[in-house]
Amino acid sequence: MPVSCSAWDCKNRCTIQTRSQGITFHRFPTDAKLRKIWETALRKEDFSASAYSVLCSQHFTEDAIDRTGQIVRLREGAVPSIFNFPAHLQKKPVKPRKTVTSQKAAAPYEVVVVKAVSKANKEKTETLVCDEHSYALDPSPNRVKDRLAQALANMERLQRQLRNAKDRERRCRTTLKSALDDLKQRNLISDELHQRLDMYSSL
Repeated sequence: MPVSCSAWDCKNRCTIQTRSQGITFHRFPTDAKLRKIWETALRKEDFSASAYSVLCSQHFTEDAIDRTGQIVRLREGAVPSIFNFPAHLQKKPVKPRKTVTSQKAAAPYEVVVVKAVSKANKEKTETLVCDEHSYALDPSPNRVKDRLAQALANMERLQRQLRNAKDRERRCRTTLKSALDDLKQRNLISDELHQRLDMYSSL
């Protein structure tokens, strides 16, 4: 019997169709604390995951999924965060705080710039409003440009590795499916075993 996603109102089941769409299924973690976080994230009353409970990859952000290997895995500490909850389970919007401290923290701070305006070493002060923290941006435009170029090059390299990994994964899945189908046609495995092996190969 195909495995179904445990998330609220999620219809995804572990089938050939969902796997062809790149949807993977992942068991709840064995670590008790992380497992509890997953269960709480589902917002299901009195829900307790069993050894066979799974969540599909559509409930995780892409950076929480490791697709570089032959088997798609979740990264360590990954937590599901993408759900389509009904209105009564939606979180209420947080009201903005109106304390003096919070208002001061939200206000932009002033930077005082001192400029020399004459040979007599007279100085003139100019006040600039800064909407960002002083550590948010490198003061040197050249260093910022270099860091941006490095980041873009690194991103291109990682995207190339990801494409290669997906191609390898696709080839492995095709080979595995062909092998399972061949075993089934030769009556070397039963229908139930064929279905189970086909299901577990995508986890």
